[in-house]
Amino acid sequence: MQQPHKNELHPRNVHNERYDFTALTKACNELTPFVARNKFGDESIDFSNPIAVKTLNKALLKHFYNITYWDLPSQYLCPPIPGRSDYVHYIADILAACNGGNIPRGSSVKGLDIGVGANCVYPLIGHQVYDWQFVGSDIDKKALEHAQHVLDHNHPLADSIFLRHQPNASQIFQGIIHPKEKFDFVLCNPPFHASAEEARMANLRKVRNLTGKQLLNKAALNFSGSTNELWCNGGEKLFIQSMISESVMFSKQCLWFSSLVSKQTTLASIFKKLEEVNAVETKLIEMAQGQKISRIVAWTFHSKLQQKDWRNSRWR
Repeated sequence: MQQPHKNELHPRNVHNERYDFTALTKACNELTPFVARNKFGDESIDFSNPIAVKTLNKALLKHFYNITYWDLPSQYLCPPIPGRSDYVHYIADILAACNGGNIPRGSSVKGLDIGVGANCVYPLIGHQVYDWQFVGSDIDKKALEHAQHVLDHNHPLADSIFLRHQPNASQIFQGIIHPKEKFDFVLCNPPFHASAEEARMANLRKVRNLTGKQLLNKAALNFSGSTNELWCNGGEKLFIQSMISESVMFSKQCLWFSSLVSKQTTLASIFKKLEEVNAVETKLIEMAQGQKISRIVAWTFHSKLQQKDWRNSRWR
């Protein structure tokens, strides 16, 4: 099992430096009204303001990734772009390890984003940085409609990123991966919480940490999210266990499966499940953005020789 990485953003992550608000406002004029000096005298935005955070995302995606149009309905989660970028770069490292240390690039590399959401951020970044193709799946039709709207307004992304609806909330890969279709990697940001109340309390803590204000009866809308984004029965533990179980059925069609894991306490049950299904190789990669720690668990059913054969048949 791979040891956790150091607690900082990935070396290739373009967000390692402080935000350059001069460059960002130049790329996206909408951001200008939200930029002000904080108590330390630095230019910043109010991160407790959901509109400001969304507009910052617009600027980041436009300035760094040439995404000319991006928007998000208020009821959906607004993802932290630096952290999402980190996941993509670590996936690239996993693929590089199968390819003599060289990151495979181009349309011959195909990824599957489980729970792509309305933001579609992983495919956007993965395509713009590495020119990979993507399929994004979700159980939320409205989220997919909005994601498609973003793709349609960023030619030619609609020719490289394809969205599929998962009609059965109890299934993850079934109904999404077509017969004989192959994916070089799967990534997933699962619902972390096990109940609506757990999600609400976490939201309150996040708002309190950012604003210093105690909210007693309701969660602010600053960090809203649709139900399937925030929680599911059993939380991330059960979701990832189900993902592992179902991955066995598609072990020959995907080289590497992976998922974000928010809670350290979830790891033991995940690796126990991976042992039960006889995963050939597993990886644990720690990520950090500021004080927030997360991690990637990745697994494959392919031996080193089979990984080499996969590389030769798909990337060369």
